[in-house]
Amino acid sequence: MFSRIRRRLTMGYVGILALILILFGVIVVVSFYRQVTFKQDELLLQKARSEASNPMGDRGRYGRIRATTDFDTAVEEVPFDAMVGQDSLLEEMLREEILLDDPDSPSVSLGLPYVEMAQQAGRERRNISETVEGPEGDVRVMSVPVYKSGEVIAVIQAAQSRQAVRQQVSNLIFALVPVGLGALALAAVGGLFMSRRAMRPVRDSFERQRTFIADASHELKTPLTLIRADAEVLSRSLAGTEKGSENRELAEDLLGETDRMNAVLSDLLLLARLDADKLSVAREPFNLAGVLAETSERFAARTTTEGKKLEIRHSGKLPTRGDEERTGQILAALLDNALRFTLPGGLITVESHTHGKRVEVTVTDTGPGIPADHLPHIFERFYRADEQSEARTRSGGGTGLGLAIARDLARAQGGELAAGNAPNGGASFTLTLPSGP
Repeated sequence: MFSRIRRRLTMGYVGILALILILFGVIVVVSFYRQVTFKQDELLLQKARSEASNPMGDRGRYGRIRATTDFDTAVEEVPFDAMVGQDSLLEEMLREEILLDDPDSPSVSLGLPYVEMAQQAGRERRNISETVEGPEGDVRVMSVPVYKSGEVIAVIQAAQSRQAVRQQVSNLIFALVPVGLGALALAAVGGLFMSRRAMRPVRDSFERQRTFIADASHELKTPLTLIRADAEVLSRSLAGTEKGSENRELAEDLLGETDRMNAVLSDLLLLARLDADKLSVAREPFNLAGVLAETSERFAARTTTEGKKLEIRHSGKLPTRGDEERTGQILAALLDNALRFTLPGGLITVESHTHGKRVEVTVTDTGPGIPADHLPHIFERFYRADEQSEARTRSGGGTGLGLAIARDLARAQGGELAAGNAPNGGASFTLTLPSGP
């Protein structure tokens, strides 16, 4: 039990740290992406201004190298005073000119020129940076107007692939991921250590409580045994006397309450052994179908006496891995619970089937079902539903420990026990165990 709590505390700690690291990583990557984009714009602006600063007669196309890498840049001049309003035609003419002049120009692979953007920069008389879709992917383009005598005479466009930015961002992510995974691994180790220290006082307190319950239960069993023996003697001695009938009824009540207290003490001792992991629970192959048949046979007489029906449905042999005796104890608790809350004429159904590597047994009754607000607490020890509720309660004679013991026994075998409501309104309990070879 404490190991499960420690794992949950550690996973919670690691989960919170993972969310913090993811948030931090997103902020760092986004900030770095913006910074690299700003640096790319600065580079393109510098390239464009360098070309624009040349005398008009000497200005030619810049960067006569083929764009073989994502970091290559290209610069092209777009005339501003020619063919205004005919951007697409001018763009086509300029690209044909570039191809004729130099088919290997980086301008070709980067899609320069982008005349519409250039005309906008000339009209608005300002630098414009924008990401556009180029022939080989996204391209960052910087458009810079060129002035002569205060008038815009051309626009210089510098371009570079956006992959240059993405590659740098990817390198950052590849560097951050191992660091983050290492931090989570260290957090898991530290979380286990800290949870062990944090759980130590709780474990000690729980151990003292468990020891007290076990000792008290054990000590109470001896006087209860003596009381029951005396009650049996008293009941036999009253037989045949004039007032024997009335007094014998009192003696029978005393015997019944003694048996009930003895059952509670036995359950408390079993829970104490489960909490201390001192209960021997096997994990061996067995046939669950045989356990179902044996357990149902034990309840057959009671079912008939109470005017109820019990149906067992399974597909034959059910190879299961666990403890055969403890599994029978779980099924007995579920059938006892179902019979107590099923009205005469009602039906209790036990269905079992194999689901992947698990075997499931579902016990369903036609009783009042379990209120939704009580479902989360149905396996708590000594839990009792509101006595005023019209739905299921434990006023029918249960101790409030049977379902708690059943779930702990299921978990001790590597399985689980879950509660719910059937479509017809009755309660449904599903036992899941590992399947056997």
